[in-house]
This record gives sequence, structure tokens and C-alpha cells, in this order.
Amino acid sequence: MSRPVWKIGDPVRGDGREWSVAGVEAHGAEGPRIWLVERGRSGGLAVFGLSALSDLGFELLKGPPRLRVPQMGLLSTVSEDQRVRAFALEQHVREVETGFPTPALGRVGPVKPQYDPALTTLAQREQAKADELAEQGWTAVSRATVRRWRKRYHEGGVWGLVSKRGGSSRLKRADSRVVEALRALLVQEALRSRSRGWKKRMRREAQWWLDIEYGAGVVEVPPQSTFNSLLTCVEAVLGLEGTVGQRRARASRPAPPFTPTVVLRPGELVMLDSTPLDVLIVLDDGVVGRPELTIALDVATRSVWAIVRASGSKLTDVAVLLAQMMTPMMMRPEWPDSLSMAASVIPHQRLLGMDERLRDAAARPVIVPETIVVDHGKVFVSPSTRAACESLGISLQPVPPANGPAKGHVERQFGSVNSQFCQYLAGHTGASVSERGSKVEREPLRTMRELQGLLDEFLVHWHHRPHSGLRHPLMPKKALTPNEMWASLLPVAGYVPVPLGSDDYVELLPVRWQAITDAGIRFDYRTYDHACLHQEHAKDPGVRSKDGLWEVHYNPYDPVRVWVRLAEGFVEVPWIHATSVSLPFTHHVWEHVCKVTERTGSRTEHEAQLALELDDFLKRAAGKAKLTRTERRVVARSRASGAELVPVPSGGLDVLGVPTLSFGLAGVYAAPEIDDETIPDEDDGFLDGVCQLPAESADGSSILDDTTPEGDLWLP
Repeated sequence: MSRPVWKIGDPVRGDGREWSVAGVEAHGAEGPRIWLVERGRSGGLAVFGLSALSDLGFELLKGPPRLRVPQMGLLSTVSEDQRVRAFALEQHVREVETGFPTPALGRVGPVKPQYDPALTTLAQREQAKADELAEQGWTAVSRATVRRWRKRYHEGGVWGLVSKRGGSSRLKRADSRVVEALRALLVQEALRSRSRGWKKRMRREAQWWLDIEYGAGVVEVPPQSTFNSLLTCVEAVLGLEGTVGQRRARASRPAPPFTPTVVLRPGELVMLDSTPLDVLIVLDDGVVGRPELTIALDVATRSVWAIVRASGSKLTDVAVLLAQMMTPMMMRPEWPDSLSMAASVIPHQRLLGMDERLRDAAARPVIVPETIVVDHGKVFVSPSTRAACESLGISLQPVPPANGPAKGHVERQFGSVNSQFCQYLAGHTGASVSERGSKVEREPLRTMRELQGLLDEFLVHWHHRPHSGLRHPLMPKKALTPNEMWASLLPVAGYVPVPLGSDDYVELLPVRWQAITDAGIRFDYRTYDHACLHQEHAKDPGVRSKDGLWEVHYNPYDPVRVWVRLAEGFVEVPWIHATSVSLPFTHHVWEHVCKVTERTGSRTEHEAQLALELDDFLKRAAGKAKLTRTERRVVARSRASGAELVPVPSGGLDVLGVPTLSFGLAGVYAAPEIDDETIPDEDDGFLDGVCQLPAESADGSSILDDTTPEGDLWLP
């Protein structure tokens, strides 16, 4: 018979193991079943249906080959002569194994004596077939050739008998250890985005890698010409050809299959990222630089919030973006009425009954994020960001390292901002150096504040623009705008106004865990102190996991104060040298002063000296004194930081109530005596022992200031 017959005791191969037929159940509830017992010491028992055995690849070690349906789809890709030859070889193989060239059932007739399985061995039949084909004119046919045909037919059916041109066998012939070294080095370079070099360098690095792994001189790399061909083959297999950017994208791409991101509610998935903007701006005194754009994108509505900063995002940027998302944007006086929420498709009147802040708001969604997707940037995965998101009920989800496609929505949004906004501005640099104009720096560049204002107006227009990724189930052919999508999802998801208080903004600021000593809180060569830190209720911070340290939040754009979490909440603590500095400053200026000021005394004296040097530097910058190139760049970055965008209230800073250095004299920490002539009288501002501070200056600072509004330069 030509079909395999399962008998008790027959050997079977399957699942990488050898079995024996232990029993045959011809009339089971689900059809015929075969009982198999594993050969060896384990003696495992398994029961399969007859059809399941074929699907799982089980086959008898003795008897005719398993019947296969010809792979006509694959056979259609070769010529007619190759198909005819493959079917002819199939008949020869079956004749060698069964005695009949065709698997017809129930056929009777004589069998050629040289192919009768009852009279000859398999080796004799293979030799007989080789002799027969040689007599018919076949060339280069031997018993080994017939044996290879049988093996290929068992593995691949008729398609296995088709003559195929072998591809490049260089990888097969090469040393597997050399190929392993190339795979490791190429992937490592792609992930690091390293500049592409010559193949001679790669050959030396491969030899160094092999010497480290297997010992010096154990494995030798092939000659340079052979190595070059091998390197090209490995790059093609890994998909790492092309430019450095293409290699990096290919190496960081997640493993397929890919699944689309489906979100059904506003704020369900929000993506954050930063990138340099392809525009030059004027920072200060002619200093030209590229700003950095930080974006938050809601995937459900494609709504966008963005801020522009000098290079280097800070944690306060996250605070600003979250505040922008959860609070309405007020209309600017110069904006047309068509950009207001009242003139848009958003149900303004219904929302106004729940949130009065929307009365004069611009047409931009107000969304409370549920999950925020970020990369592994230091600002996005810091403990402060995690703590702030946790306090607001937001889940923070970092993507795998160097994996841009995992947050492809926000990556694509950067391209939209560049193509629809940046390229229309003066100072557009293009996507690369090769696309940059020769006189970009001479164009009428804008300042940071002007660029932020234009970007805000552009983003309001963006929410009125149809987006191809936004579709309504009842109107699948119509692209909706972000405002239309938000309006359609509001009846389903609802709207809950979330007013943020001052403590909420403080939660979003960077955090440090500091010890409180008799001198106060010290970090970054600054000392902060207040009477509240030395009261009885402030002895125990209540956080055992931090070994008695206190939670301190600070604003890099306003280092003159910090916030300490006490039992009653956050308390603002001023810098003890606040009265020694006449102008506001940022961390850019402070870091510069710390670098250029040499320490000549104790820590206390050094801090006082830093305060004096800082005040001198700020006065020189405000008075338009001649500054060095480095100083001009520091001032420019400080003024371009945009501290006024940080929504943290300045608070009432009682600088005269702080035990500070008297008139800048180092080492004097004691509070002044009551009869000290330096203390103003009651008529000069003291009423009942309470200091009446002057009104806030024009720049919003409550620090004592002896400059005029015209000469007062805010250095945020």
C-alpha cells in the first residue's frame, strides 16, 4: 500500500524524540486515535488523533513517505522544465521506497523485481535507480544522489526536489565566531549612533573583540578583501545598511508584529518629548542660538501643547506643560475672535457652567492626562516627575531605551511643527547642515518671547486643522480637527475641571532630600533658613526611608527660595543672602559665578563671597557693562529661560526676618539687637513687630530692589 499504515510496535519520530506505537483506537469519540510511548528511560505516554499526528509532523520511520499536496504556489515561480523534472523525481523516489511510482490506492499489478521491498534492501533499490537513470542518459547520478533526493523529498515535498540556485554562501563558509563578533559590533554601533568609519577600523575592532572573548591569537579575522565582503553580508542580514540615522532607527525598532495604539478617551495616552527646533533666535546682545522645543501630545485628540526654552530641558518644563494641559489658555488681545472657544465647535456654554475659567479661553482642549509616555531623558524619568505624576493620579510610562517608534505620534509631530511652522520663520536652519542657508544668521531673527507667542497662536490654529488620523465611526471618510474630536468625545468621557493650587505647582518642581541643621538647609553653595525649620513640630520629617532627610523642592529659574514639606504642608524658605543680591537670577548665572569664584576661606565666607560676586555680575549685566564672551552667553541663556512661564507663585518672602549675614559681613549669623541703629523705626515700615515689605516690583519680584524699572533686567 502507498499510504502509511500505523501498526503496534512501529517506530515513530516526532517532537524531536522517538516513539513507538503502543495502541490504535479505531473507533474513538473524535475519530481514530494513536497511543504512543516514548523510547528510553522516561517512557512517557501520549495520545493523539490521527489528523493531529500529521499536523504535528509525526511520521513513521519505516514504510512509505507521507503523502504531501504539491506546493503549487511555490512551483508556479519556476519554469515549466523545472516543474516537470521535480514531478519526475517524485515518481522515482516513490518507486525506490514503495515499489510503485504513484501512490494510487488499491492498485494491483507487478512490481519491478529490482524495486520490490520484499526482495531487495533500500540500498539495492537506490543503486538500481541510479543505474536505470544513467542508462536513460542522466548524468552525474549515483546512489548518493538518489539518497539526497529522498531526504529532500521527505523534508520539503515536491518543492524540495526543485533545483534552486544557492544564495551567497559566504556566511555559511565563514567562521561563526567572526560572524558573531560582527553582529555584536554592528548592533552596538547602530544603537550608539556612532559615525560610520572605514572597514579597516571595523576589522581591527573585530580582532580585538575576538581576542577578548577567545584569547589572543585563537581566532583570526579573514584578510581585508574577504572581511569586507563578509561585513557587507552581515549588514544586509541585520538590515543595517544606509545612513547612520537609518541604522539607528533599524536597530532601535521594536520586534514585530506591530499593533496599533487605540485610545478612546482624551488624556488616556499623552506623549512627551523634546528636540532642538530648526530655527535660530536672538538670545541677548547678538548671541544667536537654537532653542529647544518640548511637546505634549494627546493621542486621542491629537491636541498639542508646547513650550520653547534655551537648550536643555528642565523639570519645570514638565510642570509648565502639565499646567497648560489642565488649565484653559486665555485669549491674547491681538488674536482674532475666531480663535476663541465660544466661536468653535466645542460646547462652550455647557462647559462654562462647570468651569468659569473657560469664559475668555482660546479654542484649545483642556485635558487631564491619565498616562504619560516619555523616553529616558533625565528630566522625564526623575524621581520628582514620578512623584508629581503620582500625586496628580497620572501613570508615567517610560519607553524602552533608544526606541523612537514606541512614541511615534510625538516624533511625527515634530516634523509637522517644522514643516508647517518653522520653515516660514526667519532663521530657519533646515533639517540638516546641507539644507541650511549661507546667511541665516543675518536674517531678522526673533527673541525667545516672540517665538513662544507665535508658537502659541500656531497651536491654536492647529486645533482647527483637519487631521487625517482623526476619524468618527459615523463619518469614516471625513477627517476631524482636534477640537471636533474633543467635542465628540466630551459626551462620552465628560469634563471635570481640575484647578491647580500653589502646592500642586510646587509638587511638579525638582526635589532634593536634604538634612536640616542649625544653619538651615545647604546645597549648591547656598544656605536656606527660616524660623519654621527650628520649631518643635519640625524635628521629625516622618519619612523613614530617607534616613531623616527632608523633602525640599526648588525652582532652577528662581534659586532665591525653596519649599520644604512640613506637617502643615509646603513652607517657603528664603536664601539667607537674598538681601545681598539686588536682581533676580537663574541657575545659569549662579553656576557661572561658582566656576569663576575661587574659594579662599571657610564655607560660610565662601558663600558670602559668592553672593557679592553674583550681585556685582548682575549689576554689570544690568548696567550694560562690557562683558566677556562667556559672560554674554550666560546672560543670554538666563534671559531666554522664560522664567515667567513657570506658574509657581513667588510668595511673600520675608527676607528681613531671616537670620542672615548683616550687611554682607561673613561669620555674623546672630539676629541684630533691638537697639541696633540699622533697624528701621516703626515709622519706617515696622508695625507691631511685623515688617511691611514694599509692593512687588514691575517684574513681579518681592526682593528689595534699588533699581529703576528701566534699568531692572530680569535674568530668569
